[in-house]
Formats: sequence, structure tokens, C-alpha cells
Amino acid sequence: MHKKQSTSDFEIAPLRPLGDFILEAARFQVPNVKDVERWGNRVTNNLLYYQTNYFLMSILIFIIVGVIHPIKMACGFVATAVIFMIFIYVTNEQASAARFKRKHPIVSLFIIFAGCYFIAYMLQSLMVFLLGILLPVAAIFLHASLRLRNLKNKIVNKVENLGLRTTPMGFFLEEMGLDGDLF
Repeated sequence: MHKKQSTSDFEIAPLRPLGDFILEAARFQVPNVKDVERWGNRVTNNLLYYQTNYFLMSILIFIIVGVIHPIKMACGFVATAVIFMIFIYVTNEQASAARFKRKHPIVSLFIIFAGCYFIAYMLQSLMVFLLGILLPVAAIFLHASLRLRNLKNKIVNKVENLGLRTTPMGFFLEEMGLDGDLF
């Protein structure tokens, strides 16, 4: 196990060539889903090796979804932000929310119904926004699962594992508890 790195020690991984990432030099194969450890190893190592490509792919997919449905994407973002802020307020101010509910039950019921209506009204926009977020995640997982590793990929991942350099994906995987055993 190596020492924890601070965010100031990050190195940005290089952008891998398109030929290596997805075109002629790329080799793809369906993973053996019965060997979960080996499949996880492949995904983890591909996440480390192609992390800059994945980041750019995520941004591109998010932008494409936003261009196709700009209004729904913006409304979905606003609705998600509103729901998130209300959730944070209610969880942090439980006592005052309970007091308000006891003092003003009709207003509280109206607020709950209005919130349900808001969510139902914005459901399509929320779905488009979540598609803009989850579609890149699904594409990354699919590529990382299907892409066979090459020799350069294996060498770079060993260097990452030795702690000679730390990348944002390496930090993220370490925080997720995937440091060392899988790569």
C-alpha cells in the first residue's frame, strides 16, 4: 500500500491515440463474466490507462445530449439542483422542518403536493439530464469491459500502482477501495 497523495500531486494522464483507444489497434473481447476478479482487473486497468480519453468522451456525450435536448437538459439540471438543495435543507434542519409541519399542516401538505407535481412535471427533463450523466458512465464501463489490454497498458498501470505518479482516476479508484489488489 502506498502513501496517500494530495490533490496537488496529480498528473494528468496522456491522451491515448484514437487508433489505440477505439480504431485499428484496439482489440475488443467480451469478458468472462464468470471470472469477476479478472473482469474487474481489466476494467480498473483500462480506467487508469484511458482516463483522459474517457473524460473527453464523457464531455462529448454530455454535450451531444445537451445539443439534442437543450431545454430539457437545462430544466433537468435546475430540477436536480432544486431537489438536491431541498434535500440538504430538510436533512440539516429536521427540527425546524418538523416544527413548521406541526404549526402549518395545510401549508406543509400543499408544499408536498407542489413538490410531487414539480417532480412529475419535470420528470422528462430529469430523465434527459440523467441520461446525459449516465450514458457516458455506461459507455465508459462498456469500453473498459470490452477493451483488451496491451503491453503498454500493463506497463503504465504497474508504474501507477508503484506510486511513481498519481492521476485523478488513480486517486478515485484508491478512494473507492480498489488500490493495489486489482492492478
